[in-house]
Amino acid sequence: MQLSRPTSKAASLVRSLAVLGCLWGPAPCLQAHEFWFAPIASPQAVGDTVTLRLEVGEQFAGDPAGFSIPTTRTLRHYRTGQATSDLRPFLPPGAPEAEVTLALDTPGIHLLAYDSTPQHITLEASKFHAYLHDEGLDFVKAQREQSGTAQLPARERYRRHIKTLIAVGPTAQAVKELDTTYALHAGQRLELTPMRNPLALAPGDALPIRVTFDNQPLGNALVKAWHKHNGQLVMIRATTSATGEVHFNMPYAGDWMVSVVHMTPAVGSDEEGVDWDSFWGNLSFHLPDRSLAK
Repeated sequence: MQLSRPTSKAASLVRSLAVLGCLWGPAPCLQAHEFWFAPIASPQAVGDTVTLRLEVGEQFAGDPAGFSIPTTRTLRHYRTGQATSDLRPFLPPGAPEAEVTLALDTPGIHLLAYDSTPQHITLEASKFHAYLHDEGLDFVKAQREQSGTAQLPARERYRRHIKTLIAVGPTAQAVKELDTTYALHAGQRLELTPMRNPLALAPGDALPIRVTFDNQPLGNALVKAWHKHNGQLVMIRATTSATGEVHFNMPYAGDWMVSVVHMTPAVGSDEEGVDWDSFWGNLSFHLPDRSLAK
């Protein structure tokens, strides 16, 4: 079913497959898993439609998580020379749907930014501490030990902040240097912002990324870059500088995602029965087989 546009220039969304994924409700399967936009190959032609898909899983292998209004705080579409489009009103109001299609109506770089509503989970101490270690959050375990709560279950409230990039139009136009849409800030609490256009890179090029939390540089954060190459998982780890910057050399073409997790003592814990707020950031894109910068 074709949905009406919110403005004359906004992209349209079409509802698609019903989903049985685990995003609906505070399901435990979400907590220790990555969450991302399935990357879309670039460049796409002006006027094409692409399928947007949220995935949740491990080792860069996911199942559909689904789109719906109750689980979506924001879903915004940024593109060159156009007003930002709020796509959330077009999502299903009830049970999630696995996919929606997006009309690519203008040339240039397109940025999709999604923020989830908060979800809650309680983990036993050993599982919580193992996941903290995996995500570079051992300082939280140290705080629990100092407060004498290290043996207690951890009550957590978590949010997802994810982005994906698509180039549209003739190659040179789609990735031209003057189009800095890839570097726009989407107002996410935890945000990954590339400092070079990932869609203009070639395998072997360096990708600098800035990580911010509440619009401030996030230093000493563990950032992971994920890729599948010849059936094998490639995962590169790096730690942000004091200015929140991290650099990855991207060795292979294809689908990539970059992820980071941050955690703080919960705000409003007495009212909601939570101890910690966690924020999961993700950026996905498709690195072309050759440089698109020409």
